[in-house]
Amino acid sequence: MIMPMRLAAASVLLVMLAGCQSTDGNSTGVVRTNEPAKGDYTAFGDTFDGLKTISDVDYYASDQAVTEAKTQFRSENYGNAGALFYKATRLAPNDGVAWLGLAASCDRIRRFDLADMAYGRAYRLLGATPEYYNNLGYSYLLRGKLQDARSNFLKAYELAPNDPTVANNLKLLSSSVRNIERS
Repeated sequence: MIMPMRLAAASVLLVMLAGCQSTDGNSTGVVRTNEPAKGDYTAFGDTFDGLKTISDVDYYASDQAVTEAKTQFRSENYGNAGALFYKATRLAPNDGVAWLGLAASCDRIRRFDLADMAYGRAYRLLGATPEYYNNLGYSYLLRGKLQDARSNFLKAYELAPNDPTVANNLKLLSSSVRNIERS
């Protein structure tokens, strides 16, 4: 007799709980389980007001590696920068900025085979951006392929005519055409 009573009580409780559902305020019927309600308290006794939830966070696993890689690149430590950009591409394979940085680092250590592979991946992820064409143009400039460099610099210039880096690279290209040095 006690067993059927417990079963009946559990059934009534399940029916009541199934009817309780909080929504996010609109009529979509979506239940937000990661959003705290106004006035909810954390385990430490303070409210959730001002805390970011998972949906607010703009952090990716590759962020730290990319930041460190850019610092190494600016310091002209291209091998270290390349290693850190490579790490970032392993942490987040769809990070186009990391692939573009890896390509630029490979250019500077004259590993053009790796740079070409990284530029291909960066293009698939980023598309035709001024940064992409500018970096690819500089890669061709380093290789001595001045016509290819010029066409990529001009594509970058069309997309970003006021970018000082692109303008400087076009000037660098014109000066390298005029001043051929043999060693």
